Amino acid sequence: MAKEILLTGDRPTGKLHIGHYIGSLKNRVKLQNSGKYDPYIMIADTQALTDNARNPEKIRNSLIQVALDYLAVGLDPNKSTIYVQSQIPALFELTAYYMDLVTVARLERNPTVKTEIKQKDFKDSIPVGFLNYPVSQAADITAFKATIIPVGDDQEPMLEQTREIVRTFNRVYNTDILVEPKGYFPPKGQGRLPGLDGNAKMSKSLGNAIYLADDAKTVQKKVMSMYTDPNHIHVEDPGKIEGNTVFTYLDVFDPDKAKVAELKEEYQKGGLGDVKIKRYLNKVLEAELAPIRERREKFAQDEDAVYEMLLEGSKKANKVANETLQQVRDAIGLNYFKNR
Repeated sequence: MAKEILLTGDRPTGKLHIGHYIGSLKNRVKLQNSGKYDPYIMIADTQALTDNARNPEKIRNSLIQVALDYLAVGLDPNKSTIYVQSQIPALFELTAYYMDLVTVARLERNPTVKTEIKQKDFKDSIPVGFLNYPVSQAADITAFKATIIPVGDDQEPMLEQTREIVRTFNRVYNTDILVEPKGYFPPKGQGRLPGLDGNAKMSKSLGNAIYLADDAKTVQKKVMSMYTDPNHIHVEDPGKIEGNTVFTYLDVFDPDKAKVAELKEEYQKGGLGDVKIKRYLNKVLEAELAPIRERREKFAQDEDAVYEMLLEGSKKANKVANETLQQVRDAIGLNYFKNR
């Protein structure tokens, strides 16, 4: 039985944090190791340039950091094709063809694009490349004929736009070469991780993240600064666990659910201090992060080997994407000299 093709990736705008790990990376490794999928993992440097074009050094410096994070969490180049988006020229030619099948009005209606435009406060200065991201994403997906796309719920409108482009292309050019993808959503409880400050989102820009590259001392310092219950002033005071970031993290990271339930009960009735519960969380996090940190440090000792891995992955991805591109050109009728 043929494996389903899975495609996912990250923008290289900095080191990856434990929000990425819980939200996607950990499950990505599980899917890779299941043996059911042929995974393509893209470092989306070109997409990152859509709102960082005037700071390309940020992207260049982040490329190796993201690759190290991938290897550290267990993504294996022998099981997954790990490649760099900008090194696959076919993606940009496919994007150009798909652009002719989508209206500006449709792009502006995309809920995910609308939300991100508002978040980035572009106002009337929206980069064309940013607005065009759903079309570029359609090229990323269809180039490899990916059928499974691990995403968060907020990315479903982007996938729907890809499906629209697939259907339109196949209808207009009377073909079936492009494949409609399906979303693979994270298991319940493995979605977005809140920031250390209690913000709804852990974010590089907000400075409220624990990074996979952080050393043990840095992790401890960040944990001890975490947001809890502001009204839990004395140890004997009853505390709230709702919105308490420490307990949110324990729910996610601690496999001993009975222990977490016991701590919650003690905290709510009074008698458990924030310092003690934070020290316990730090111990839990270290159990998860220490092996990742050790692997990352090992891979970082030979960056040339990491770049070689990316080169080999990009070569493989390039070959597959070029095959799809030629099929698209055939369907449109652009391979004028194919048989001459």
